[in-house]
Amino acid sequence: REILKYPQIESITLVDLDPEMTRIFSSNSLLTALNKNSFLDPKVHVINSDAFPWIDQSDESFDFIVIDFPDPTNYSVGKLYTTTFYRAVARHLSDQGFMVVQSTSPMFARDSFWCIAETLKQSGLKTYPYHVYVPSFGEWGYVLAGTHEYLPPTSLPSGLRFVSTATIPALFQFPPDMSPLPVAPNHLNDQVLV
Repeated sequence: REILKYPQIESITLVDLDPEMTRIFSSNSLLTALNKNSFLDPKVHVINSDAFPWIDQSDESFDFIVIDFPDPTNYSVGKLYTTTFYRAVARHLSDQGFMVVQSTSPMFARDSFWCIAETLKQSGLKTYPYHVYVPSFGEWGYVLAGTHEYLPPTSLPSGLRFVSTATIPALFQFPPDMSPLPVAPNHLNDQVLV
């Protein structure tokens, strides 16, 4: 729904493991009202697959990749937060592409947040950790990553309620209780994050 607000978007590929989830978000009237029928938009291509093998099999290139997995509470999900996975994903970024990774809470899971940031960095990417207050989750963190420097936008779409070009720099600043920690990266054969 949010990505489709940008008219210059040509195509969106959604990879989700569970076909029942994508079916229900395509057909349940309460959910289609929430997502404004975005799953039925012709620009959206749904692929029901495990992202870990799918990324190795795909030959597509993307300008922006959103990685929004559940928190890594077991090794099956933890593999999606490893240097192996992030290197595979990075191979699919266009020259000016970026990825953003849901990275838990830098307040309530500080070690985990900075482990994810370090894992992305150890994967050969330039990283830009940031945080926002999400009413349903609390203080939440993300890591923007790419092969080149990130420059904050000088303009944003109209109608945004919570962010402006003036507030963007504050997203990348961390107070002492959420500041970086020295942590090891998460590897496929040594999932310290889990």
